[in-house]
Amino acid sequence: MFTIKEILFATKGKLIKPVKDFSIRSFSTDSRSIKKNDAFIALKGDKFDGHLFIREALKKGASCIIVQSSAFSFQLPAKIPFIIVKDTAKALGDLARFNRLKFNIPIIAVTGSNGKTTAKEMIACVLSGKFKVLKNEGTKNNHIGLPQALCKLDASYQVGVLELGANHFGEIKYLAGILRPNIGLITNIGPSHLENFSSLSGVFKEKSSLMASLISPHIGVLNQDDAFLRKIPGREKLKPFIFGFGIDRKSDFTASDIRASGDKISFLVKGNKFTLCNFARHNIYNAMAAIAIGRIFGLSYRQISQRLAGFSSPKGRFNIFELSGATFIDDTYNSNPFSFRAALEALENYKKSGRKIVVMGDMLELGADKESFHRKALIDAARVSDCIITVGPLSKIAAEAAQKAGAGNIFTCFDPHQARDVLFNQVYPRKNDVVLVKGSRSMRMEGVFI
Repeated sequence: MFTIKEILFATKGKLIKPVKDFSIRSFSTDSRSIKKNDAFIALKGDKFDGHLFIREALKKGASCIIVQSSAFSFQLPAKIPFIIVKDTAKALGDLARFNRLKFNIPIIAVTGSNGKTTAKEMIACVLSGKFKVLKNEGTKNNHIGLPQALCKLDASYQVGVLELGANHFGEIKYLAGILRPNIGLITNIGPSHLENFSSLSGVFKEKSSLMASLISPHIGVLNQDDAFLRKIPGREKLKPFIFGFGIDRKSDFTASDIRASGDKISFLVKGNKFTLCNFARHNIYNAMAAIAIGRIFGLSYRQISQRLAGFSSPKGRFNIFELSGATFIDDTYNSNPFSFRAALEALENYKKSGRKIVVMGDMLELGADKESFHRKALIDAARVSDCIITVGPLSKIAAEAAQKAGAGNIFTCFDPHQARDVLFNQVYPRKNDVVLVKGSRSMRMEGVFI
């Protein structure tokens, strides 16, 4: 709950006319979801303007309206407080930071190039066996989604696990400044959002800024198998917990005796067995981050193992289902060269007697080397699969280069619906076949099977 006085203090806003102070239940940036006693924050973006929906928010029962001075021109209804701020998006962040400071609970921040959402959900799954956990919904991890989640923090929560995303420099520092996390997890450093970060070093610079933003006790949870994360600046000031497969050096939490069986994979950590209902080897890294954090919070290995055994991957992240007799791997949420290679590794190691089919959508925001990334990805896909269906212009360029070099059984498609037609009417997936479907989020690759 926020009082009008608290909102004014947090945002440094100006109340247009005097009203009696009262409490606001929560904040909404969507006029369609407004409930009574909510405050409506009118965000102004490049493609939308929330100020156009103020009347709708009032009809739905909004008890307070927060507007941007440059966009406000409106006949004010009586008794409804209108607060003017310079920037409504920043005001949302200011409110979230103000709310965070009310509650002295441990907060875990999760970032990285791949696996952020799965790691966040695994950690929340483990900790919720003992604590009430606040987390952001799905991938709402930007300057709007993270503050919205943090504004929901109240005295009933005992720990927070929140995901931080970034595709421009400075965003992790800004989000961490709002969140003020005590524990930071970086899953890995990979080629994502290279249009803005330029190189892996740029990605590392942005993601690693999380560690400098931690507050006491400054605990870093790091993937020891990632060459960049072994070089975290200011590491000597952290209390690091490291996890990995023990490739280069000993970790605090090392996975060993890894065994895949059907749709599950198992491994040992310090002699304790863990089983995941997902055969992708790369998910072991996410699980080990959850194990490390579970141990930091005092859970036993047995308790953590029981929680992870019942964990289901978030939608679009290596979900496995049957369709037309074949096994489908829905990895459609997003794609970049790192995650695509990991998905291919899992496909290669999956034991099925039928064909292995890859439906490959474009990987976006890869910068100047986007074509070479796609050519390399397609070569890797051809090595482990019997048939490839590409979707999008970048994947088509790679496919045509492979076809000129003599590769066969490659189909090129304009969109996922055309790929669906090719898959079910020309390739004919059948029993014991395995179909991997993957691409960047805006490619909407789920259209292949929905």
